[in-house]
Amino acid sequence: MNDAPLVSIVDDDAGVREALADLFESSGLRTRAFGCAGDFLRAAVAEKCQCIVSDIQMPGMTGIELSRHLRSEAVTTPIILISAYATDSVRRSAEALGVSCVLAKPFDPTELLGCVEAVLPRH
Repeated sequence: MNDAPLVSIVDDDAGVREALADLFESSGLRTRAFGCAGDFLRAAVAEKCQCIVSDIQMPGMTGIELSRHLRSEAVTTPIILISAYATDSVRRSAEALGVSCVLAKPFDPTELLGCVEAVLPRH
């Protein structure tokens, strides 16, 4: 299990973090969850995980801002953004940053899992 891919979850809603961790772990993935982008960045795991799943609307740094920051630091880890506010302009901004997937809440958990599995390295 230690060599299972690591997915970092960044969401200010504890219920969402728990639900996503349960979803990914039930599929054999490891997870680390963070309540805000700042906590995630301070943990310095961006290059150690195989995928980052982040909410877009969070206090402090948004998911788009987190994505922009990681890309400016040359972090190429795949990023998936989730949001209740996945507007066309948000999608365009995310696409320009190389975000792998943007899902609007509420989303089908199997759709999110499919996005994550699509970006994971084959092992």
